[in-house]
Amino acid sequence: MQPIAKNFSKKIQLPCYKSYNIVCMKQDKEVTIYDIASYLNISAATVSRGLKDHPTINKKTKKKILEAAQKLGYRSNAFASNLRTKQSKTIGVIVPRLNSYFMSTVIAGIESIANEEGYQLIISQSQENEEKEAANAITLFNSRVDGIMVSLAANTKTTDHFKPFLDKNIPIVYFDRIVETSDSLTISIDNYKAAFEITQHLINKGCKRILHIGGNINRNVYADRLAGYKAALKQAGLSTADNLIYFSNLSEDAGIQAANYINNLKQKPDAVFSANDTCAAFCMIRLKQLGYEIPNNFLFAGFNNDPISKVVEPNLTTIAYPGFPMGQIAATHLINHLKGIADISSTNRVLLRHELIVRASTQK
Repeated sequence: MQPIAKNFSKKIQLPCYKSYNIVCMKQDKEVTIYDIASYLNISAATVSRGLKDHPTINKKTKKKILEAAQKLGYRSNAFASNLRTKQSKTIGVIVPRLNSYFMSTVIAGIESIANEEGYQLIISQSQENEEKEAANAITLFNSRVDGIMVSLAANTKTTDHFKPFLDKNIPIVYFDRIVETSDSLTISIDNYKAAFEITQHLINKGCKRILHIGGNINRNVYADRLAGYKAALKQAGLSTADNLIYFSNLSEDAGIQAANYINNLKQKPDAVFSANDTCAAFCMIRLKQLGYEIPNNFLFAGFNNDPISKVVEPNLTTIAYPGFPMGQIAATHLINHLKGIADISSTNRVLLRHELIVRASTQK
């Protein structure tokens, strides 16, 4: 092969790439580290180390190598590198919804660790649908991800679609919406305890008829929050009447419908505990439109400490749920496993702390 530098000197005058910071070359020719080495009259090993930011290469040489790589149109061959190491340096993430504030903070936490460790993310959403979740799992498996992090869809009844990962010893970390398993790591808060505490707070404020707006109890988060609510009522000797439990998808519209439901009850509750802040906020707004006063007519509590909890009037009492740290911890455990530093199966479960934040919605 004729040295690429000689080809350039024959075909292109120096001002061509000085003016436009590019070098014109045949589009079907893939530039290699040997082409850069020939262009700079240095060894290919030096070029390779310079492109990898190796500490033995001085800054001046690194700069020349990077500038030459840009001018010549060099692209690193990550695919070939991955074949050699048998790692894709890619992690898959499946979440129920990307438009959730909580999930966006978790993803930000994951990304902060993954980027620092040189891993790329493939992020997909199940849209709260088990079939979509299974399709996402197949896509990630075929993309040869090194590991996956999953928060389950609302209607997921089985995790069989993740079995191919386990069969290939590809690690799985479940976060927030988890499934009890001995094969993978799970990361969550104690939703039962958090719901118990927030219900107990309402009881301590003198409330005796507390309505709970719950989510799909297929998921641990909503099942545990319902159980915590019931346990606090039982301990206080209060009613857990069926008409004081309203199941929904916890959306904005669900909050409005819950308010209409409360308005139609003959015997009104004196407090409302919603399993998330969005539903709580829109329920409050609708009740105020119907002429009720909060907290004079109803005390209100939510869950998650979303931004809306600090915007709605009155500000909403809630549970602070550490999304960003959850993402960081999930990514750290998974990457440490991939690097052989730790085995996620030896930990199995991580419980993060939560915090009850009392605001004006529960202060008469």
